[in-house]
Amino acid sequence: AYISKEEIDRVNEPLEGSFEGIGVTFQLFKDTIIVIAPVIGGPSDKLGIIAGDKIVKIDGEDATGEKINNKYVMDHLRGKKGTKVDVSIKRGDKKELIDFTITRDKIPLNSIDATYMVDPKVGYIKLTRFSKTSMKEFHESIEELRGQGMQDLILDLRGNSGGYLNVAVDLSDQFLSSGKLIVYTEGLRSPKQDFSATSRGDFQEGKLIVLINEASASASEIVSGAVQDWDRGLVVGRRSFGKGLVQRPFKLPDGSVIRITTARYHTPTGRCIQKPYDEGVDEYYKDFKKRFDHGEFVNADSIHFPDSLKYFTPNGRVVYGGGGVMPDVFIPIDSTRYSDYYTNLRRKGVFNQFTMNYLEKHRNGLSKQYGDVDDFKAEYVVDDGMYNDFLEFAKEEGVERDDEDKFYYPDEDIKIQIKALVARNLWGVNAYFVVINQLDTELHDAVDLLKDGKMFSELNLN
Repeated sequence: AYISKEEIDRVNEPLEGSFEGIGVTFQLFKDTIIVIAPVIGGPSDKLGIIAGDKIVKIDGEDATGEKINNKYVMDHLRGKKGTKVDVSIKRGDKKELIDFTITRDKIPLNSIDATYMVDPKVGYIKLTRFSKTSMKEFHESIEELRGQGMQDLILDLRGNSGGYLNVAVDLSDQFLSSGKLIVYTEGLRSPKQDFSATSRGDFQEGKLIVLINEASASASEIVSGAVQDWDRGLVVGRRSFGKGLVQRPFKLPDGSVIRITTARYHTPTGRCIQKPYDEGVDEYYKDFKKRFDHGEFVNADSIHFPDSLKYFTPNGRVVYGGGGVMPDVFIPIDSTRYSDYYTNLRRKGVFNQFTMNYLEKHRNGLSKQYGDVDDFKAEYVVDDGMYNDFLEFAKEEGVERDDEDKFYYPDEDIKIQIKALVARNLWGVNAYFVVINQLDTELHDAVDLLKDGKMFSELNLN
């Protein structure tokens, strides 16, 4: 794979655990930069910039209109630590702009989006990437959950496309006893190299479920494969992506990089994580769509494995190779997330903009009324008046709803989505997942499996 000099930072930044800039997450809405949330403790947060603020000028230059895109925002707001940038903010209905001079700083880029107790005895951790800071974050999350009474754990790797190999090994090490093989690499001209567990595991006891889906890849597959192969826990969801290549980077004189494949990842039982290239590169990249069209995401019976791809765990369980990790418990995809109505609401930024408009009027009152996200989740209701305002706002933005949409994406689901975004703007991304996960059937099924415990006993999982 070839990566240009311009792309290197963008590719590496999520894995470094930080970036340098003003410390906000943003969204473009009608050619305007809207602050979704300032990074807590970052330079923008310290100056008093809040969610919903519109950045209309940068260094005296108008920052609205057709020229505004993600690249423009990144180029103008990010920069070296210690450098300054002037921004003018439009806040709510105030006519006067608010001017800020922001000194850029190093901004943490967390790899764990959510840590909370999903049940009185069940902890939940959502890891979005395997970065340099992941293990520090993981240990802090485990300590926090144990302090709240956690006995069992759900590790959510859905949509996690991977990251550093050593972090995948370290995370797997937290669940496995000393000496157990985690993963090995082997290539045509690369000798076999084993990576094994140590004695420093942070969660070697307690029931464990790893959630995966078709977008879980690479490092995610190393962890889920090791957990499955050693009968340490259950893997729940849908077959993972199947990306298991070891690539060595070679830097070129112009600063660009070529990554050369030197080996492949194999799980402890010998399964190759990488899906085959047998039908050529074009077919390889079409595999995801073929799996969708074939019904693999909605029906486990659509997946067939020859006996040659059977492998056996120490407990005698059958696991399958052939690319990716096949879950122990299959859960079909939630098709409502692919409805045209929901897609258009997201694509046009209707959810976020409606929430911002609402919070401009109600932020202070909500902050005083609800002490934390748990109180908010239990007590706050998106009433019919607010919901009708949302539907009307969506219609004004060109997204209309018909009776069929009500079937595929019910009213209550939309209300919870709005509620979750309000929570995120008040308490951060963790609060978003605390609320939105009420709609997560895969997570609910995982909790039920842990509480029931029967499958763990029958399979003698440890």
